[in-house]
Amino acid sequence: MNSSSGSRVSLLGPRRPAVRPSRPVNGPPGSRAGPRFRVETVIFSYTTCSAAAESSRMSSSIPSKMKAWIYNDYGGPEVLKFESDVAVPEVKDDQVLIKVVAAALNPIDFQRRVGKFKAIDSPPPTVPGYDVAGVVVKVGSQVQGLKEGDEVYGDINEKSVEQPKRFGSLAEYTAVEERLLALKPKNLDFAQAASLPLAIETAYEGLERAGFSAGKSILVLGGAGGVGSLVIQLAKQVFGASKVAATSSTGKLEFLKSLGADLAIDYTKENFEDLPEKFDVVYDAAGQRDRAVKAVKEGGSVVIISGGAATPPGFFFSLTSNGVVLKKLSPFLESGKVKPVIDPHGPFPLDKVDEALSYLETKRATGKVVIFPINP
Repeated sequence: MNSSSGSRVSLLGPRRPAVRPSRPVNGPPGSRAGPRFRVETVIFSYTTCSAAAESSRMSSSIPSKMKAWIYNDYGGPEVLKFESDVAVPEVKDDQVLIKVVAAALNPIDFQRRVGKFKAIDSPPPTVPGYDVAGVVVKVGSQVQGLKEGDEVYGDINEKSVEQPKRFGSLAEYTAVEERLLALKPKNLDFAQAASLPLAIETAYEGLERAGFSAGKSILVLGGAGGVGSLVIQLAKQVFGASKVAATSSTGKLEFLKSLGADLAIDYTKENFEDLPEKFDVVYDAAGQRDRAVKAVKEGGSVVIISGGAATPPGFFFSLTSNGVVLKKLSPFLESGKVKPVIDPHGPFPLDKVDEALSYLETKRATGKVVIFPINP
């Protein structure tokens, strides 16, 4: 992000530390100021080994069984079990096998578990998880652009809700089509990379579908969340927005500004739809479609990513994952203009996925909830 964006996050060389917003910090004793929200840098040390060393160690010893989270029936949190004897998935001709280093959670993980998409879902048993970052340890016969030892990341499901994979990323290994992956940006560690794919592809696809372009204004609802935090950055740094406004709770307003928001709106004190200013695009990442349509200019668009079909000016879309988008955005990630945001309550280790999902369901997460380490 450019210095003009107001972010206090610095780039620390070729292996950048993870960028995480801190927990809220109260004002000085006796003050009436609310909690402040900083953006911090936190150093992880797990990317010191080379890809070549990883490949040499791992490709020769792929096990037949692995640790993974799995559920055999739809239901509440109790159906999700951590098991150590799940079969390592077979690799198809167009796939690679990834030894997973980090993964990230998304609302669709628990929505899928409770059977929200049962009619079009792949039937259980299911290993959940969409976002992945790790090392290629085996390649299918038709794979041409990746090799063993490559550090990759991606959203493993081409269609989010239509027949997604039964073997997801919340496991020690996962098999993924080459076209859904990209090489991990060199300056990002695995946890940072895992936090990005589904959210950044959703942010980008929504902006493209809305016809967003340089000089236009945008209002982002839910600007501190996994998708919203990236919509702000992409709108400003990639698409050239003239003005970015975003909503959050009181304690996260400064965080929104650090991402590039020109106007941070406290939804606990203001109704965004009552503002005299209207926007070319409203990106609803908070499930507020009925209010969102009141904040858009005539002829504008409202991007809706949950709740199904919408009426104009709103439109709903479900992400189609594509590694090409990740490759296209790589220069913005490697330059630091667009930064991953990891929730400060994490990373959660693999055996604490149930706790991480419960936290995600509170809808209080800032940025993405990351699972690390998966393969130490």
